[in-house]
Amino acid sequence: MDPDAARTARESLDLAFHMSNLLDTGLDRHTLSVLIALCDLGLNPEALAALVKELRREPQHSSSPPTYAAPSSLP
Repeated sequence: MDPDAARTARESLDLAFHMSNLLDTGLDRHTLSVLIALCDLGLNPEALAALVKELRREPQHSSSPPTYAAPSSLP
């Protein structure tokens, strides 16, 4: 990417991130960058917004692995 294009992309992301903060979306810069890239690839922005909302509603899973009960022994 040439320097001018990189500067323009960075400025665009800065502006989008500032707007995101003003709208109190809670998106970090990296997440916003990924969402913008997905839109650039042709994904539907409304569908992405719905996905983000759905993922935020999901309960957060603990980082510890699940525990399993040992199977009962058969007589």
